[in-house]
Amino acid sequence: MGWGQKRKGQTDGQTGGWTEGVQFPEAAGGPGSLVPALRASSHRQCTPRLLRTERPNVFIPTSPSAPSPGQEHLEETRHPTLHIPPDGAGLTRHHARPAQSPNTLPFPSPLALRHLPQSPGGHSYKVRWSKVEPGELRETLILITNGLQARGYGPLGGRARMRRGHRLDASLVIEGVRLEDEGRYRCELINGIEDESVALTLRLEGVVFPYQPSRGRYQFNYYEAKQACEEQDGRLATYAQLYQAWTEGLDWCNAGWLLEGSVRYPVLTARAPCGGPGRPGIRSYGPRDRKRDRYDAFCFTSMTAGHVFFVPGRLTLSEAHAACRRRGATVAKVGHLYAAWKFSGLDQCDGGWLADGSVRFPITSPRPRCGGLPDPGVRSFGFPRAQQAAFGTYCYSE
Repeated sequence: MGWGQKRKGQTDGQTGGWTEGVQFPEAAGGPGSLVPALRASSHRQCTPRLLRTERPNVFIPTSPSAPSPGQEHLEETRHPTLHIPPDGAGLTRHHARPAQSPNTLPFPSPLALRHLPQSPGGHSYKVRWSKVEPGELRETLILITNGLQARGYGPLGGRARMRRGHRLDASLVIEGVRLEDEGRYRCELINGIEDESVALTLRLEGVVFPYQPSRGRYQFNYYEAKQACEEQDGRLATYAQLYQAWTEGLDWCNAGWLLEGSVRYPVLTARAPCGGPGRPGIRSYGPRDRKRDRYDAFCFTSMTAGHVFFVPGRLTLSEAHAACRRRGATVAKVGHLYAAWKFSGLDQCDGGWLADGSVRFPITSPRPRCGGLPDPGVRSFGFPRAQQAAFGTYCYSE
């Protein structure tokens, strides 16, 4: 399925919603916020960049800023968002396990203490790192340190550690970066009544793709949509990720769940079957019941550790699985194919089976006899009968 391209037999069935237009997604922290260094070593291929959030898509190097009132102990940097694009550093990610030999992303502006604080009662300070969970009014504790010893907590605790580059270094290192690691992080200096905190947002660059099952459109409640994305090597996209995809050309006329629990759809060209006339933008259905209401899903994935390759033939779905196994691979998932199209430039003018039973093919250079559409994208034949011996297959190998 390419951006703005309908699955075979699918119609522009969207009839409601309102337009948010070209509103920029809210950025954590704002200009001049205090920013800790969030380092990452992973198994996604990435290199750090800093995004100046008040001017989206403008990337500038970071530099120390002047101290701001109210922060006595924490050193500051200027920009609150760390982008990890999929290029250059030889780092990749995987859902299930960290990299065997992780590398640490160089980040030029670490979080540091200006001096070692001391509590009034003589007790030493503590540094506490946590992750703010999207769509939920809670934080997940990651790590606490007193400067001498550190203890990890929760699902991130086993992959997180303090960098300890020097005695005032309070930077966090996350190894084996996963899709679910994206989000907002908070570092707190706990020092009696003089507690301070700073925040940073970690963003993985990736690709958003709309997804619906073989049963047709609007089959998922929120929890089913979340599971469906995870089964396709992705996760539910955030509003910020959907917005970024819209700026890059995503035009889709079916509403889908997002990670925060909202239901939206991106429109580049306003039209009658797609919410009616109005401005382009991210249209919203407003609050929805996560258990009862049913829509499609917008999934997000990033560059994978393995590679996708095409096996030609006239295969059934079961024969496709066998063909990939003979090559030491598995049938690719939808997220694998989108990642290969987006980041590896995979261009194949042949429909191939995927693990969910759909048949798709990636096009980076549009041409008349390869789907006939003017824009790059992942085209879809929908979900043919599994016994239909008419397609090759896309395999995924790590």
